Amino acid sequence: MAPRPHPRESLGYLVADLGRLFGRVFDRRVAHLDLTRAQWRALKRLACAEGATQVELADQLDMEPIAVGRVIDRLQKAGFVERRADPADRRVWRLYLRPQSAQVTDEVEAVARLLRKDATAGIGSADLATTLSVLGRVRANLTQLDREGRGEPSPKS
Repeated sequence: MAPRPHPRESLGYLVADLGRLFGRVFDRRVAHLDLTRAQWRALKRLACAEGATQVELADQLDMEPIAVGRVIDRLQKAGFVERRADPADRRVWRLYLRPQSAQVTDEVEAVARLLRKDATAGIGSADLATTLSVLGRVRANLTQLDREGRGEPSPKS
């Protein structure tokens, strides 16, 4: 029987540890912006999907809607986000970035670019491309397993 690899060498552990370390270093580098990790993650997601509902954003952030509501409350108070009623359903609020958010999101993106560069220092572009490709396939597999676990149809069907 082949020896088992150390748990720190398993895919799940490495991915989780990378996320933890990326988050920790990133938090230090954006501390001067006075944003929590949940706040900057929400801003980033909204920059890619303006008009999302709180429930949609909660799903994307893997957070409970009530917790996302508190994050949005703080971002709204800071002038970064606004809620607008959905014209098709007045019970639903859609989330939009305000112009004031542009400077902070640009700064957060610049920090993220530099962190990605620092984190991949010494790694060749071919190795990095292969790594990203493999991780993308793992994510696709896990996304499908998650859909199946929630009883959602496969996009392939």
